[in-house]
Amino acid sequence: MWLPKFQFPSRSIAKGIFRGYNFPSLVRLTSTTVISQSNGNIPTQYSELSPLLVKQAEKYEAELKELDKDLSSGIHFDVNKQKHHAKLSALTDAFTEYKEKISELKGLQEMIVSDPSLKTEAEQEYVELVPKYEAISSRLVNKLLPPHPFAEKPSLLELRPGVGGIEAMIFAQNLLDMYIGYANSKNWKYRIISKNENESGSGIIDAILSIEEPGSYNWLRFEAGVHRVQRIPSTETKGRTHTSTAAVIVLPQMGDESAKSIDAYERTFKPGEIRIDIMRASGKGGQHVNTTDSAVRLTHISSGIVVSMQDERSQHKNKAKAFTILRARLAEKERLEKEEKERNARKSQVSSTNRSDKIRTYNFPQNRITDHRCGFTLLDLPGVLSGERLDDVIEAVAKYDSTERAKELLDSN
Repeated sequence: MWLPKFQFPSRSIAKGIFRGYNFPSLVRLTSTTVISQSNGNIPTQYSELSPLLVKQAEKYEAELKELDKDLSSGIHFDVNKQKHHAKLSALTDAFTEYKEKISELKGLQEMIVSDPSLKTEAEQEYVELVPKYEAISSRLVNKLLPPHPFAEKPSLLELRPGVGGIEAMIFAQNLLDMYIGYANSKNWKYRIISKNENESGSGIIDAILSIEEPGSYNWLRFEAGVHRVQRIPSTETKGRTHTSTAAVIVLPQMGDESAKSIDAYERTFKPGEIRIDIMRASGKGGQHVNTTDSAVRLTHISSGIVVSMQDERSQHKNKAKAFTILRARLAEKERLEKEEKERNARKSQVSSTNRSDKIRTYNFPQNRITDHRCGFTLLDLPGVLSGERLDDVIEAVAKYDSTERAKELLDSN
């Protein structure tokens, strides 16, 4: 991986902090304060969830009890009911633990105020309990929110350089390496579907990475947007920092690439809805490139989406890959259009984590990565670019996304 002309600080000082955005406590409306503290490091307050969210959890708790009665009485329980039962059970377990933690925190508060002999021990327990409470309340909110329609799907990542010339191409390659490293760190299967390298050998013109792990889309969707890098290029002679960008598009994989699957999917389109062009591949690649009609271009007439594929020597394999990408782009387009209609209907002014300009900056001179959606900053660029600490950034954005969606859920009620 290309590195700038400076030494990174020691990993030991790497840390994550929030700037520019004060996280609301998961849309919590009530808070309780510890009145007396002998240690300034003790958190001064914790916040309970909004009564509307608690009421929603209680509703699901009651629904689970009814399902349990049906199950015990021998009433027919189909697959869908079983799945719903499992979902409600997980949510109710989280709600039960949430209520237990709230009760423990209130008990410790009373002890700190009323029993001086146990004050020190109670304060210590309080400090240890607050992070556990925050974790379970976050988990409960996530379970209360409607699931993303493609949450369980594998993912496709498209990477393209933006402004910055060759430096942008190099940065796009860096991002591709980062996602491959991230997949390796999680033991996720992946493969490069398409990759066009710059003729000079520095960076990529575009690439498509397939992450075949079910559910990876729900996590990696937060990577969609324009990524910005600030660093000194290797060709820079005066030591000036340049700014370049690369775009990342994250799509859900809607099916496999088997011959049976692709043929079946092709038949689902109306006659004339898709134009399929077969041509000879172009560019470098040896004797097969310019002598075989293996390249495929799909054009979806109504949307104008065009997918070209020529990486494989086999026309059928190129066609399969092209249909996989077309399916993903159409599904994502439909989802975004639906979300936009719902947002307009609510006249929501809430910012979103969908694609937007400059979602994140990678600043090499300061060893800093900042996500502009939630204001999270991490001082460990090597850790993030290797994929090892990308989770830290994604978790911060996911928490922000949950908070915003919870606010929308409350507004709609």
